[in-house]
Amino acid sequence: MEISASLVKQLRDETGAGFMECKKALEETSGDLEKAKLVLKEKGLARAEKKIGRTASQGLIHAYIHGEGKLGVLVEVNCETDFVARTDDFKELVHEIALQIAGMAPEYVAVEDVPEEVIGQEKEIYRKQAENEGKPAEIIDKIVEGKVQNFYKSKVLLEQPYVRDDSKTIKDLIKEKIALLGENIVVRRFARWTLGE
Repeated sequence: MEISASLVKQLRDETGAGFMECKKALEETSGDLEKAKLVLKEKGLARAEKKIGRTASQGLIHAYIHGEGKLGVLVEVNCETDFVARTDDFKELVHEIALQIAGMAPEYVAVEDVPEEVIGQEKEIYRKQAENEGKPAEIIDKIVEGKVQNFYKSKVLLEQPYVRDDSKTIKDLIKEKIALLGENIVVRRFARWTLGE
C-alpha cells in the first residue's frame, strides 16, 4: 500500500516521531493512523527502557508556588543535553512533576531512597495490625506486602499515580517523555514546604 506524504506528516505532527519512523509505522498498519500511533508508542517505550541507564547531568531546577505563597516546591529534573532541557516538552514535564509534589506530598523520589529502617517499621506496624484483626498467619505476609506497595504509592514520587491521569504513575509519565525526547530523564531531588510547618 502506498502511504501518502500528507498522512506521514499528520502522524509526525501528532507524535513528534521522525519521518521514516512514521512512514514505517503507517506501512506496518496499512495506513491506519490510530494503530500507527500505538506502534510508535510501543517502540518508543521500548527504546526508552534502553535509555534509562544513561547519564543525565543537564536539566532544570523548577520552583512552583501555590496558594498565594502558602505552599512551595523546588525540584531538580535532569536530562542528557541542554538542548532537550530547553524544549517545551521537558519544561512541561518538570512543571507537572512539581504540581504532583505540591498536590501529593511524596517524601522520597524512588523506592531505593526509602531507608530500610522505615520499611522495617512499616512492616512491623502492618503485621501487628493484621494479627490484631485475627488474620490467618499464612496470609499475613501477603497483607504486609500489599500494604508496603500502598505505602510506596503514597510516599514515593515515581510510584504515585499521576494526579491528572491515575491510570499511569509518574514513572510512566517520565518514560513517555524519554520515548518522545530520546534522552534519559531523572528526577534528582525535590523539597516541599508548607507555610508554618
